[in-house]
Amino acid sequence: MTERRATSGLGTFGGVFTPSILTILGVIMYLRFGWVVGNVGLIGALAIVTLSTSITFLTGLSISEIATDRRVRVGGAYYMISRALGIETGGAVGIPLYLAQALSVALYTVGFAESLTDLMPQLDERSIAVVVTALVALLAVRSARFAIRAQYVIMAAIALSLLSLLFGSPIEETHIELFGMPAARSEGFWVVFAVFFPAVTGIMAGVNMSGDLRDPARSIPRGTLSAIGVGYLIYMVMPVILALRADAATLVADRLVMRRIAFSGDAILLGVWGATLSSAVGSILAAPRVLQALARDGVLPARLGWLGKGSGPDDEPRVGTVVTMFVALAAVMLGDLNIIAPILTMFFLTTYLVLNISAGVERFLGSPSFRPSFRVHWSFSLLGAAGCLAVMFLINALATVVAAIVILAIYVWLQRRGLRAAWGDVRRGIWLNMIRAGLLRIGGTPDARNWRPNLLVLSGAPTARWHLIELANQFTHARGIVTVSSVIPAGSRDAAQVAALEQTVREYLAREGVQALVRLVSAADTFEGAVRLVETYGLGAVAPNTVLLGDSERKDRRDRYCNMIRSFHAARRNVLILRGGQGGFGEKRRIDVWWGGLQSNGGLMMLLAYLLGTSAGWGGAEVRVNLVVPTGAGATRARDNLETIIDRLRIDANPNVMSADGREFTEILHSTSMEADLVLLGMARPDVSFTHYYQRMQTLSDGMGPTLFVLAAEDLEFGNVLL
Repeated sequence: MTERRATSGLGTFGGVFTPSILTILGVIMYLRFGWVVGNVGLIGALAIVTLSTSITFLTGLSISEIATDRRVRVGGAYYMISRALGIETGGAVGIPLYLAQALSVALYTVGFAESLTDLMPQLDERSIAVVVTALVALLAVRSARFAIRAQYVIMAAIALSLLSLLFGSPIEETHIELFGMPAARSEGFWVVFAVFFPAVTGIMAGVNMSGDLRDPARSIPRGTLSAIGVGYLIYMVMPVILALRADAATLVADRLVMRRIAFSGDAILLGVWGATLSSAVGSILAAPRVLQALARDGVLPARLGWLGKGSGPDDEPRVGTVVTMFVALAAVMLGDLNIIAPILTMFFLTTYLVLNISAGVERFLGSPSFRPSFRVHWSFSLLGAAGCLAVMFLINALATVVAAIVILAIYVWLQRRGLRAAWGDVRRGIWLNMIRAGLLRIGGTPDARNWRPNLLVLSGAPTARWHLIELANQFTHARGIVTVSSVIPAGSRDAAQVAALEQTVREYLAREGVQALVRLVSAADTFEGAVRLVETYGLGAVAPNTVLLGDSERKDRRDRYCNMIRSFHAARRNVLILRGGQGGFGEKRRIDVWWGGLQSNGGLMMLLAYLLGTSAGWGGAEVRVNLVVPTGAGATRARDNLETIIDRLRIDANPNVMSADGREFTEILHSTSMEADLVLLGMARPDVSFTHYYQRMQTLSDGMGPTLFVLAAEDLEFGNVLL
C-alpha cells in the first residue's frame, strides 16, 4: 500500500459500513427470503436469521480484535489469518476464500438476471448474467473509485425499497405459518440455512477493502459490527412482514413476491437491481485484492507471480480482476442461485472458522505482542469457531469433509514448498506454551516405558562427520531429539557469528531432510568444552540422555579423550563411540550385536539394534546376536536361553552361539563379524585405567567395518524398555 492511500483512503461509513450493509441486504434478501419463510415458517426463518447472525457477530468480534492489533493491509481475511497462524494456514484458507469471493460475483449477477427475466421472460437468463458479469468487471478495471461512490446511490435505492415493502399490503388472505409448508413439500431446515447464509456474509466486504481504508483499526470494528446490527434488525422484521402478507406456497413459488407485496413494485426492482449490482461490484473489487496478496506473499506458484502486480497510483489489481471475471463466468454457467449459494456457504464458514481460531489462539496465548484496543475473551472466538464447524456438518457432512481435505491438501502443498514469511505468527507461541506445560509435568526420573534416545551428536562440521548425524537420525525414528553440536575455538568468532553459523548448519540439515537442533559452544579446550556442553545442555528434564561421537586415533590426545568419556559417564549420559563409518555402512543389511547379558550394555545394544534395524535406512536388516561360550558343551543350552530372551523381547533377531574352544576373542570377532555392516560392542565402566582399556578396544576392532562402542550410564534398566 502506498503512503498516499494510507492518508487519503476510505473512512468507516464509505469503506466498511456501506459495502458491508449493501452485501448483506442483497440478492438473497430480495429473491430468496420469501422462499426461506415459505419453507421453514416464521419461527424457522427467525431462527435461521438469529443463528446465522450469531456466527457472523462472533466472527465480527474476532475480526475487530485482530484489526485493532495490527494494520490490516491488502488481502483482508487472508492477511489476518496468514499473519496470525502462518503463511501455510493463510494460503490454505486464502485460496478457497478467493474462489468464494469470485463465485460471489456469479451469485449476484445470476440474481440480477433472475429478476430481469421474471419481468421479461423472453430474455435469456444466462446470457444476461454473462453480459452483466463482464460489464461489472470492466467497471472495476476502469474506475474502482466510481464504483465505490455509486454505493451511496444504491443504498438510497435499497432504503426506498424497504420503506415501500414496509408500507405495502397483503396480496391474499393468510395466516402466519409458524413452521412452513408440510415436510413433504418443503426443503429441510439446514438446506434452507445453506441457501440463506451468504446473505449475512457481507462482513467480509469491508475487511477485504482493508488496503484502501484510511484507518483500518478504527473503521473495521465500527463499520463491521454496525452493519451486522442493522442487518439483523432488518432481517428480523422482514419475515414477519412476509408471513403476514402471503401464504407459504406463494412465498416459495414467486421469487419476486416482494414486488407484489410492496407499496411500489418498481421500488423493489430498483432495490433488487441496485443490491445485486453493488454486491457484484463489491465482490469483483475484493476478490482480486486477495489474489494480489496471495501472489505477493508467494503463496501462488512463481509462474503466477504476475497476478500480484498493481496498476496506477492506487495499485489496482487490474490483471487479477480480469482473471476473476473468467472464474465468475465459469460459475455463471451453473446458472442457479440454489446451487451457487451453498458452495459459498461452505467456503465462507471455513474462513470464519479459521478467523475465529486465529483471534482465540492469540488471546489465549496472551503474547505481549498481541495488544488489541478492541478486546474479546478468547472463549467467544472459540465459540464462534465451534458454531461454524457444527453448522458446516449439519448442512452437509460430506461437503465439510471434502472442504477439510482440500484445505489440508493446500496446506501440505504450501508446507512442502518451504515458504518463508517475513513476519512472525502465533505458531511459535503455541509450541512454547506446549513445551512449558510439558516440561513442568515431566518428572525427573527416567521412565522405561517412554524412553527414547535423546542424542547429542558431537559431530564438528556436519559435512566432515555426516555418518554420525545419519546414524543418530536413524536411531530416533523422528521421535527422539537429535542435537548436532560442536566445540569451536574460543575467540575465533563473536556471538553474532556463532549464531549465524548455527543457522547455516540448521539450513544444511533441513536440506538433507534431518530434523535436529543445533548447538555450538566456544571453549579454549575442545575436551573441556564438550564436557561442559554435555553437563549443562538441556532444559529441565529434557536433556540429552545419550552422547554420540567419533573415535580418536591420536595417541597424544588419548588420555584427554578418555577423561572426557569418564566425565560423560559420570554425568549419567550413555556414550556411543563410532569407529569407522566415514565411507558409509555398506549395504545396511546386517547388524551384529555381541551379547554379554541383558543388564546394562546388553539391553541398550539390543534396543539400539532394534531401532536401527526398523529405521527407514536400515529397513529389513538382519540383527544377529552373537554369544561366545567356553566350550561346545554349553552351546545348546545357551542357544535355548538366548532364543527365549529374544522371543520375550519381541525383536526380530537371529541368535548365533559359538564356542571359543581355546580361541582368542579377537579371532572370533573378526571371523564372525567381518562382513557385518555395523558391529555393536559393549564397553566396561570407565575407571582409572580406562585409557589402557580403550586402547585395547581399538586394537580389538582394528580391520573391522563400522563398529559402535556402547557404554550405558543411565539409572535405567534397558531390558525393561524392551519388555
